[in-house]
Amino acid sequence: MSKLLPLVSGRALFRIGVVWSHLRASSVVMAAPTNSLVRHHTTAGVIIIGDEILKGYTQDTNTYFICRKLHSLGVKVERVSVIGDDLPTIADEVAQFSKRYTYVLTAGGIGPTHDDLTFQGVADAFGEKLEPNPELVELCQKYLGADASDMSSPRMKMALVPESAKLLFGYDNKTKQKARYPIVSVRNVFVFPGVPALMEKALTMLEDVFSNKDVTFHFKEVYVSTDETSIAPYLNIVDAKHHSKVQLGSYPDWYNNYYRVKLTLESESEDDLKEAHQHLLSLLPQDKVVDYVERDPVGQAAQEVYGLADKDGDPFGIKVKAALSVVEECLEKYDVPELCVSFNGGKDCTALLHLVHAAIAKKYPVGRPQLQVLYIQRPSPFPETEDFISKTAERYNLKMYTMSGDYKEALQELKRTQPQIQAVLMGQRRGDPYVSRTNMAAFCMTDSGWPQYMRVNPMLEFTFHDVWGFLRSLYLPYCILYDRGYTSLGNMVNTKQNPDLKYVDEFGVTRYKPAYMLEDETGERDGRHS
Repeated sequence: MSKLLPLVSGRALFRIGVVWSHLRASSVVMAAPTNSLVRHHTTAGVIIIGDEILKGYTQDTNTYFICRKLHSLGVKVERVSVIGDDLPTIADEVAQFSKRYTYVLTAGGIGPTHDDLTFQGVADAFGEKLEPNPELVELCQKYLGADASDMSSPRMKMALVPESAKLLFGYDNKTKQKARYPIVSVRNVFVFPGVPALMEKALTMLEDVFSNKDVTFHFKEVYVSTDETSIAPYLNIVDAKHHSKVQLGSYPDWYNNYYRVKLTLESESEDDLKEAHQHLLSLLPQDKVVDYVERDPVGQAAQEVYGLADKDGDPFGIKVKAALSVVEECLEKYDVPELCVSFNGGKDCTALLHLVHAAIAKKYPVGRPQLQVLYIQRPSPFPETEDFISKTAERYNLKMYTMSGDYKEALQELKRTQPQIQAVLMGQRRGDPYVSRTNMAAFCMTDSGWPQYMRVNPMLEFTFHDVWGFLRSLYLPYCILYDRGYTSLGNMVNTKQNPDLKYVDEFGVTRYKPAYMLEDETGERDGRHS
């Protein structure tokens, strides 16, 4: 464990057990591409420091990034601790973690203020004192305008580090440039900033320091459309046989439209992973295994939607192409700030929103203008619908105008508050009650006596099953109520589950099939009372 290993150009040495040493007197380490011997079964402990995390003032994203990054580098994170800005607590946690894990990464608590205590806590953990580091003093002078003659000033506080501290400058593999400011390491403890953007950049530039090339974590996922209780016996069998070599995880997701449980298998051995994976698949009910891949349908909207439209001779593709043509014509007639999408969280407007987003993404590959939506909030909305609308607004980066009242009143308020809007895109279909009684066209003005808007209807020729084909072929998120037997969404007063979807399962429990399984689409509104 005491053998020294050279880094690049003989500038620094790794000590197995990650005690840093150097070939020269300087305490500076330059992190760069390395061919050094790698530790096997490298472990890490992560300490997140900050009262603001414990009090819920700030959301911790550093844990997610650090764990994901280290895992990708072959490092097993064994524990994460979140502690406050308390000196004895920091010192004790650092000391304990340092004994247990190959690496200890701290995030937070370094800066110029009274509650930035991490450097002192690390020093106390190893019985050291703080002292000014000459290079940090120089950096504080250069970048912070600090006065080196006044070591008590806040700007010089970040130059005071434990006496055995080493400076680890990150290395950008793309630009081949050294980081301007280093990360401080003491023994096997690495002190990172708490600001996520700074922490993420610093850790990314230090990948070669932590990379364990002896270990690759091989990974497989299996998605099932039933609940955990139904598959637990199979998981127990697989785990009992393979747990020493393969980690099996089970993660339910009650709000995913395409699966109910994600199963993960992970191993350092591809052969062991393959064996466990095949064993699991042989036990699971085949009709419950879902062909699903984690994807970004919003980010890939233009490519995937236009891909549907480009399927020659496909009847559904022809409808998608026609709908896109209407949207594209609308974008030629109006600028995006002059448009808004009528959106209430239903299946039709969800499909419409994605169509419009895809057309905008294609027309504006960079500098994309923000899409506006109008949400008319009715009394007694379903909480699930409200939640879906909120998440959709975030997912598509929408600018949402929430209005109350009936449709006419909402448009009057929109006209008053957002006079720049000239056209409203709507998800109406020929089979809708109002549309079936009128001679609706793709472009038509609102009726006399209403606020004057151009109504744009790209999806008039879509059927109920077309909408579901569009949503599910692209794996688009939609309101979870549709998976619970609702086929047309109003509010909690006028909407019930569709009786055509009711069935009794093998245990005698009454359940409802999802909306997309409705065979006779003329019964789409059988759960609606108005």
